[in-house]
Amino acid sequence: MNKDYFFCGVGGSGMLPLAMIVQAQGNRISGSDRALDQGRTPEKFDWLRAHGVTLHPQDGSGVISADQVVVATGAVEDTVPDIGAARRVGALIKTRPQLLSELFNAAPTSIGVAGTSGKSTITGMTAWILDQAGRAPTVVNGAVMKNFATPNHPFASALIGDPDLFVAEVDESDGSIARYDPTVAVVSNISLDHKSMEELRDLFGGFVGRATTAVLNLDNPETAALAQTLETGKAITFALGEEEADLSAHDLQPLPTGMTFELRVRGEAARVARLNVPGAHNVANALAALGAAKALGVDMDQAVAALETFSGIRRRLEVVGAQNGVTVIDDFAHNPDKIAATLKTLHAFDGRLLILFQPHGFGPLKLMKDEFVEGFAGLMRSVDVLLMPEPVYYGGTTDRSVGSEDIAAGVRAAGRQAQALATRADCGDRIVEIARPGDRVVVMGARDDSLSTFAAELLARF
Repeated sequence: MNKDYFFCGVGGSGMLPLAMIVQAQGNRISGSDRALDQGRTPEKFDWLRAHGVTLHPQDGSGVISADQVVVATGAVEDTVPDIGAARRVGALIKTRPQLLSELFNAAPTSIGVAGTSGKSTITGMTAWILDQAGRAPTVVNGAVMKNFATPNHPFASALIGDPDLFVAEVDESDGSIARYDPTVAVVSNISLDHKSMEELRDLFGGFVGRATTAVLNLDNPETAALAQTLETGKAITFALGEEEADLSAHDLQPLPTGMTFELRVRGEAARVARLNVPGAHNVANALAALGAAKALGVDMDQAVAALETFSGIRRRLEVVGAQNGVTVIDDFAHNPDKIAATLKTLHAFDGRLLILFQPHGFGPLKLMKDEFVEGFAGLMRSVDVLLMPEPVYYGGTTDRSVGSEDIAAGVRAAGRQAQALATRADCGDRIVEIARPGDRVVVMGARDDSLSTFAAELLARF
């Protein structure tokens, strides 16, 4: 029976694809979003309206019946009017992870992609390989997959395909990874991000333990340790240059827009593989996706050919453009691992980096203050400049004792150039003031769709 779903935060990167998949099953979709009320990203909400989604202010007015299913992100608090209204009328409330895991677990074959870094790219690569192999997967990703984006579907973070084959990016930051029972569990890496290492080991260990096959990275000590706990034949391992892995990459050669490498698959002849996304981290991501494809019996030549035409994920080292010798890059990097991958990739080529890093919350800054300082100080060159506005803050109760200046001061103390300014606009003004031909401007941050708009506006000023 068709149901009425109300998505609180319907424009969010995790909610929008889920809403589209639920709608494709014949359900009616409505929703609200704080960004809509604040006038941010209007084109996204115009697109949702055009695709049959009824939008309401986030004031509770859209939740009027006990027959509605109200879907909330993990971040939505009971003080949000929609949640209050749902409690008053007796509507069923589900979190996004609850709903997504129900759909995921209902599929006879499922691939769950987890890990601290690389999830969206691995999910996108796996989706493209399966699509090109004629498997027609249903996919929920946390970011837009460029291969599937069209003028009619610009927000292609979901792919509506066969409900019997479900691929999803799975999040450990809120603990919801514990809800998923995958056929194939992919874990890219495990490192400090939102939870303690003890909690993370428990969560990832359970996730891998429930799977039929686990695809694990031998280059990461934590995922390599997980592989040791599994019975023979359950793990497919991958690594850069590690002969013992089932899939390994050797002789990595950076290209201006991608990578070439020699792919070795246990029991098969070596192949030359080519990617059109840059960086050694993307070679590792490709190995993870190939491991998932191998677990489902996809022909390896077909999978490698598909990867060559994989065009990337929106906001993952995405070149916005170049003007008067200055290149602007939009990037989702927001934790120490992701920032390190971005800086290493960019430093494979010449040019000073002007880095605007907008932290995605006060909590992560406090938890990982030392790691942020060490990461920037260790990987920035003496000519590079880091500029930081204060973290994204939409209200609510949070400890704001560690801010951007704490990170900038630590980076300066280590002998690198860093400055914290009050607003993102101030940082943009400073970048325009100091930029010169040959520079690359990197706009980094998460949980804020307006960063892409800001990057495009910045480009126009050079």
